[in-house]
Amino acid sequence: MITLAHISDIHLSPMPEVALRDLLGKRLTGFLNWKLKRHGELNSETLARLVAHMQGQNADFTAVTGDMTNLALDSEVARAGDWLRALGSPERIAVCPGNHDAYVPGALETAQKDWGDYLKGETLDSAAFPFVRRVGELAIISCSSAVPTRPFLAIGRFDEKQADRLGRILKAMGDAGYFRTVLIHHPPNAELQHPSFGLKGHKLFRQVIAEHGAELILHGHTHRSSIHSIPGKNHEVPVVGVAAASAAQGGTLDDPARYNLFRIEKSGEGWTCTMREYGFQRLGSDIVMRLQMRIY
Repeated sequence: MITLAHISDIHLSPMPEVALRDLLGKRLTGFLNWKLKRHGELNSETLARLVAHMQGQNADFTAVTGDMTNLALDSEVARAGDWLRALGSPERIAVCPGNHDAYVPGALETAQKDWGDYLKGETLDSAAFPFVRRVGELAIISCSSAVPTRPFLAIGRFDEKQADRLGRILKAMGDAGYFRTVLIHHPPNAELQHPSFGLKGHKLFRQVIAEHGAELILHGHTHRSSIHSIPGKNHEVPVVGVAAASAAQGGTLDDPARYNLFRIEKSGEGWTCTMREYGFQRLGSDIVMRLQMRIY
C-alpha cells in the first residue's frame, strides 16, 4: 500500500516588508487585496497546525498543488523554499506551481531555481512540465497551469505542447501499470470554470485524459473541498480539490484548512483507493477526519 498526502494553496504569511518599487502593475492590486481581505482569512498558525497533523500520518509522498506565495516577491519565494525543506526532502514531495507563484513575468523561473528538485522529475525532453515522480506503483505527474496574467485575473493555461507531452507520459505510465495521479493547480473540470479564474485549455486537458486515461487528478486554486470527475479512457477519473492549507476558521471566503490522504493499493487487475479528508470544521478547534470514501 502507498499513502499519498495532498495539500494546496499554502499562501505563506505574514506578508514580508514590501517596498514601493515592488508594487508595480499587478502586485499593487494583489497587495491591496491582501491588506483589505486576505490577511485575516489566511494565517500561519492554521497552516502550522494542519501541517503538523499531516506529517503525523507519515505519508509515503506529498503532493503540493501550488500557490506557495502571495505576490511572488523574491523574499516570498525564498521563504517558500525554506518551508518546503522543512516539510521534507524532495524525494518525498513534488510541487506543481500555482498562479500566485507566477504572479508576474520571471517569478516562476525564480521559484524553479530556488525550489530546485521539488519542481523536478523525469521528463520527456528539455521542457520542465509535465514531470514524473515514481513511488512504488504510484506515478505522480506534475503539470503547470501557472502563467502571469493581467490585474484582476487568476486564470491558468494548458497548451497543446504540454498536452502532447502529458498524453505520451500517461500512455507510457499506463502501459507500465502505474496508478497515474496528475497534479494541476487549476481545476480542469467544466463545473469550476470562470472567465476570470478558470483554466484556459481545460477542454484540451480533458481530451488528453479521455484519450489516454488516468486514475486520479488533484488540484487546488478554488480554496474549496470538492470532488468531481471527467471521462477517462476506460472509466471516469476522479478530480479532487482541497481547501487552502492556511485558511482560518471563521473566514467568509473559503472552506477551513484541510488536507487529503489517499491509500492506494493494487487489487488484482485494478486498484483500491480510499480518500480521507482531514481538517478544521467551521466550529471547534480540533483537526478531525471530515470524510472517508472509497474512490476505487
